[in-house]
Amino acid sequence: MYPTATELPVRAYENVNESTKNAQQDAILSPRFYTTDFAKIDALKIKTEHQQMWDDILAEFRRDPNKNHFKRNEEFDVDLSTMDPELREQFVEFLVSSVTAEFSGCILYAEIKKRIKNPEVRELFGFMSRDEGRHAGFINHTLNDFDVAVDLSFLTKAKKYTFFQPKFIYYATYLSEKIGYARYVTIFRNFEKQPDKRFHPIFKWFENWCLDEFRHGEAFAVLMRSNPELLEGRNKLWIRFFLLAVFCTMYVRDHARAPFFKHMGIDVDDYDRRVITLTNQISRQVFPDTVDTESEAFWALMDRMWRNTDAMRKAEAAGGFLSKVKVVLLKGANALTFVQLYLRPPHRQALPADVRMQPVW
Repeated sequence: MYPTATELPVRAYENVNESTKNAQQDAILSPRFYTTDFAKIDALKIKTEHQQMWDDILAEFRRDPNKNHFKRNEEFDVDLSTMDPELREQFVEFLVSSVTAEFSGCILYAEIKKRIKNPEVRELFGFMSRDEGRHAGFINHTLNDFDVAVDLSFLTKAKKYTFFQPKFIYYATYLSEKIGYARYVTIFRNFEKQPDKRFHPIFKWFENWCLDEFRHGEAFAVLMRSNPELLEGRNKLWIRFFLLAVFCTMYVRDHARAPFFKHMGIDVDDYDRRVITLTNQISRQVFPDTVDTESEAFWALMDRMWRNTDAMRKAEAAGGFLSKVKVVLLKGANALTFVQLYLRPPHRQALPADVRMQPVW
């Protein structure tokens, strides 16, 4: 009666719906699909001192702790027609962005598994593709309840693929998995304190769900620590870039959705500070340089980036020559703000001997 979402619910549309069109877009803040240099991934190695940790991670994936988690039950038999129209629109937008991000990981990991021969690494990416497929399917079932499910089969063929060097895949994906954990667990803890604000049952699944994200991040942490050239020299500059890119993207996107967070009883400023600070702290397990989130100057620059972006959207909506000029100037202001963030002294730390962490937050 309540099917498991381990298979991706894909449908073929002659004319795709708005959700699929939105998921297909490649705007700056939208989740993207990626391809990479598979031969370089095939050359990854696991050092002897990390082999036991790697074996433990693979054993955990084989046990599949969330095998029976992503199943719908009677709690999903809710009357969605009574949902506030504004909240409905914001919730659907949140789900479309989420399903695109999860499905992007599923496709990338599956392609890596298909294209490499290294048995240990190949097995890992197969497991992670399985997990992300479950996540995407579970979200898409909820979108289907609103009759706006994303056509994932169409998306696979129609969405543009961005080429990323493998090391960029590791940095960005590690951060997306860890920040995904921090976001989901923070929302779940919020609803534990304010159950009356939980307007949809899907949020009850977030606690176990975020453990998948954490586990994926752990695997990337061991991979990078076992290939230390990824964390040395000029790569430290790339790491700082990706930290800031992920944090800025989240901050701007969340503040654009402030009313949605308000519906959940969450102050978006507090939420983003918590999530970014937690992700930054977690990433010290693998990155020798991280961001100084203790400084109010850092948050002032983040807020400036959001306000510039908000003004840019309003100018674009207004139209006209002067508005176009304003948009160009605001884009330049955001570029300068990012440079100011980048040039701030990083937080430096010695990497811990034990790579693995526990999701205790």
